[in-house]
Order: sequence, then structure tokens, then C-alpha cells
Amino acid sequence: MERIPILRMGKFLLITIQVDMHDTTALALQDDLMAKIARSGARGVLIDISALDVVDSYIGRMIADISMMSKLLHARTVLVGMRPAVAITLVELGLSLRGVKTALDVEKGMELLAAALEDGDAADQD
Repeated sequence: MERIPILRMGKFLLITIQVDMHDTTALALQDDLMAKIARSGARGVLIDISALDVVDSYIGRMIADISMMSKLLHARTVLVGMRPAVAITLVELGLSLRGVKTALDVEKGMELLAAALEDGDAADQD
């Protein structure tokens, strides 16, 4: 079974999906990511899907589930690199990615996570 690498970048985790996601790969990614968040104490997850041409309803739900699970572990999720065709498909499927922030590219996604972390740290000090 293929595994998706999860890279640590400071307080954040970076996932770059470079292969077509199958159900077993998606489930393994969820399990691996939750374990890595719990072990590392990561505060953010950035998922880069710029290499994906197609996102079906299962993968869309998996992304939404990852966001909800990450939030329970005190990590924010940002999805980057969504192609217009993928966005259209998600809308046509009626999928709502509630709780998933989006950005155009990895750089902007990291900026969004950093800003959310600063806002969260400021709120914790109040």
C-alpha cells in the first residue's frame, strides 16, 4: 500500500498529495496524520492537492474529516493548490468543506496558518 509522506515544518505538517488517492491510501493518510499530530503537537496541517486532477466525493469527505479531526487535536487545516476543475466538481457534488481554509499555494497557506497560530496564541493569553 502506498503511503503519503507527512513532512514537519516547525509547528506545521505539510502533506503533498502527488498520487491518485484510493480509499485505502486515504484511510492510511488519516491514521498517519492523526498519529503524527498527536506525537508532534503540530498546530497546523497544510494539504497540497495541486497535483490532483480529480477529487471524488470520498476524497472530498476525507479532507473535511481530516480538518475536523485535526481541530479536535488543536491543529488548523489549510488546503492549497485546488484546480478550478476540482473546485467545480466539489460544488457539483454538493460537498461543503466546512472548517477547511483554502489558499492558492503553499506559501500563502503557510502564511494563513502562521496568522491563525498568532491569533490563537493571542487569544490564549487573554
